[in-house]
Amino acid sequence: GDPSNLPLLRRKAGILPSLEDLLFYTIAEGQERIPAHKFTTVRLQGPTGPRLKECMEMLKVIMKTTSDGALDRHLFKKCVQSNIVLLTQAFRKKFVIPDFQPFCAHIDELYHNAKKIPGGQVADYIPQLARFSPDLWAVSLCTVDGQRHTVGDTKVPFCLQSCVKPLKYAIAVHDHGTDYVHRFIGKEPSGLRFNKLFLNEDDKPHNPMVNAGAIVCTSLIKVRAHHTHTSAILQSHVAGWEFQSERESGDRNFAIGYYLKEKKCFPEGTDMTSILDFYFQLCSIEVTCESASVMAATLANGGFCPITGERVLSPEAVRNTLSLMHSCGMYDFSGQFAFHVGLPAKSGVSGGILLVVPNVMGVMCWSPPLDKLGNSVRGIRFCTVKSVINLLFAAYTGDVSALRRFALSSMDMEQRDYDSRTALHVAAAEGHAEVVRFLLEACKVNAVPKDRYTHTHTHTHTHTHTHIYATLSAVHFGHHDVVTILQDYHPPPSPPQPPQTTEVAGNNLDGLL
Repeated sequence: GDPSNLPLLRRKAGILPSLEDLLFYTIAEGQERIPAHKFTTVRLQGPTGPRLKECMEMLKVIMKTTSDGALDRHLFKKCVQSNIVLLTQAFRKKFVIPDFQPFCAHIDELYHNAKKIPGGQVADYIPQLARFSPDLWAVSLCTVDGQRHTVGDTKVPFCLQSCVKPLKYAIAVHDHGTDYVHRFIGKEPSGLRFNKLFLNEDDKPHNPMVNAGAIVCTSLIKVRAHHTHTSAILQSHVAGWEFQSERESGDRNFAIGYYLKEKKCFPEGTDMTSILDFYFQLCSIEVTCESASVMAATLANGGFCPITGERVLSPEAVRNTLSLMHSCGMYDFSGQFAFHVGLPAKSGVSGGILLVVPNVMGVMCWSPPLDKLGNSVRGIRFCTVKSVINLLFAAYTGDVSALRRFALSSMDMEQRDYDSRTALHVAAAEGHAEVVRFLLEACKVNAVPKDRYTHTHTHTHTHTHTHIYATLSAVHFGHHDVVTILQDYHPPPSPPQPPQTTEVAGNNLDGLL
């Protein structure tokens, strides 16, 4: 190359080592060596999987060569160089859920509260589903950064059933594109039971989340099975007994299949019988709560698997899938769920609920007892109680439109998390001026709430400045506009008022729009 470029190349080559040095001195806190146990910080923050495997294996090898179990700067750099960005995030607590352990404790609390709920009926129309104990209950989550947490019976395998429908649709759109797929399937909620033998006015299934739409969707995957490995990958996880059981009790789906064939809903040349077999196989894919949460997290992460970092689905496929999960994913409860929870989700008769918090995490809840609409009783309870988490994530990401939606659905905008933080605390700490203004002026929240550490939201801001990782986190500092808003805000006096009339209440809601 051009010799005149050498100084530039040297400078560029120096960028990563300087980051490694900075991380070393931050962790070492003035010492020349770092004890290996410091790496438990990474474990506690939660990222797992292949991305850190190389680093941890290197650490084990190096530990055998040191007498005191500590790393000097040279050995530390050797360990971290392949994962420097991820490790820097971990030690700075800059993952999407910075304080992962307290967050997990809160999830565990929600889990145990839901565990006490009785009621519901285990699905018995497929014999293999009827054998599950009604006491089984599990929750697993995986964030877009690869942080993972599980609680309950998360190692027990179960079949995805209808939870596979959004994945099938996403694969079809990934393979063919939106326009082609929706030549065969609609996009609207049907307003009918999921297994109804009914088409829309264009003689197409209403959407991919009902059985008719999912069967047509399966034919779109099958058409290209000889071009891709999709068929082999999906079928490798099929549970044989469940497939046979599903097929033998699948008269309604065979009826739907013949009706679709009569109405020419399939692509030309489709073998309807083999498509139905493939459909039953996909419903019989066996997962655990843990593995299914990674599927949900892949949708939350825009199609990238958070564990491997590989792109699995196109952005177009993910966007469409989340939209349809939001409007059609929870059977006849879809409208209620969208109103009260406001997140894309898909339920299945095996007791699973696949929940996506976009750009944050995927969650899988599983408990076999179902309500009369076919949704897991405990899973629904867990998701609806989780509304406080949704509220704080909206504040964390600066999503004013989501906060407006929560306020309009009569959510308490002063709900607190496990550290007694409100949405105003979180928005102030993250520097989201628009969110702070909305919460104060439109929602009239308390301007000086205190969290568990007795910080008001203004103190949270100044406390962050003195954090030990200030150098590494500089991009998040200097939220002076937020401080100004908080200091200048003077809540109007609130004299005793008569009960609101309908008209006054309506005017107050107008302020949120």
